[in-house]
Amino acid sequence: MRKRNESVTVEHERAAAAPAPLDKGCSLRHSLRLPPAAAAAAADTGMKRPLGRRYGLWFRLRKLIIWLLGVYIAIPFLVKLCPAIQAKLVFLNFVRVPYFIDLKRPQDQGLNHTCNYYLQPEEDVTIGVWHTVPAALWKNARGKDQLWFEDALGSSHPVILYLHGNAGTRGGDHRVELYKVLSSLGYHVVTFDYRGWGDSIGSPSERGMTYDALHVFDWIKARSGDNPVYIWGHSLGTGVATNLVRRLCERETPPDALILESPFTNIREEARSHPFSVIYRYFPGFDWFFLDPITTSGIKFANDENVKYISCSLLILHAEDDPVVPFHLGKKLYNIAATSRSFRDYKVQFVPFHTDLGYRHKYIYRSPELPRILREFLGKSEHEHQH
Repeated sequence: MRKRNESVTVEHERAAAAPAPLDKGCSLRHSLRLPPAAAAAAADTGMKRPLGRRYGLWFRLRKLIIWLLGVYIAIPFLVKLCPAIQAKLVFLNFVRVPYFIDLKRPQDQGLNHTCNYYLQPEEDVTIGVWHTVPAALWKNARGKDQLWFEDALGSSHPVILYLHGNAGTRGGDHRVELYKVLSSLGYHVVTFDYRGWGDSIGSPSERGMTYDALHVFDWIKARSGDNPVYIWGHSLGTGVATNLVRRLCERETPPDALILESPFTNIREEARSHPFSVIYRYFPGFDWFFLDPITTSGIKFANDENVKYISCSLLILHAEDDPVVPFHLGKKLYNIAATSRSFRDYKVQFVPFHTDLGYRHKYIYRSPELPRILREFLGKSEHEHQH
């Protein structure tokens, strides 16, 4: 009986020690199973891995959010401590587009009837100027020197002094296209880069920009005889234009008309409405952090105040879909000018361009109605000037 039990035990041990039978595909018929404790530990480890990955991702995301929040809060204090930052953002004179163009060669931009030269408004300040002659003089202008172009200002054609906005240079694409349109309509177009822009030498400031414009205006008047001289400002250039015209009116030498394209009321209202200010517009103390440093830097461009002292015809052009200078600011400026006593004897006109036209901030030159608008408005201005 004992032998039989021993043989059963030995057979049981052999069976336990024997490998599991293989199926036809030579694979184990039954998968190996872990002991219960090991299986539970493995299951816990498998669950911890996804949880660990999720926790690590959330930790990195939270760290990024805290970092961005820190930067968001730090920027207002940085701007407040360094007002020069806001001045740079107003002028954007360090943004030179299009890049890699030679401003000494306007013909590279398709302006074969344009001369480049340099004027010196003040010591240590030099500004680059382009003078585009009317279409009627295109053929004669080819190959001519600066002296010929200066003498041409005395021909029987009106002159437009164009004051561009911030960023870029006098060679900006939309600016060049406007010169071509105005030239085709029979105008001399004189434009320049303010000190600190393009190839002009000097440091930008509102006072300096206005003085540069005054110098160029006087330079034109000294050569244009009795020909009408109009001033056209665009965007930030409208601030320079109203500063200039107010000064000219105060010294009793007003231009024949003032044209403001995409104007604002004053730089504080424009900065508050600018797309760049959207993320901070409702930040506590927005005016103190962002707008006061602009004023501290001596930058006002107070069009709404200047128009109260201007005595010449005024034309305002503004696109309803302007994303940079909101349409309502141009309309508000018109309402101020229209009720001003200084314009009592002069024409004040506001021309809106519908959103569907897509002219936005700088493409009003594309309007097929622009020649008619200018012809009708400036024709009346010339009549007023003669009387």
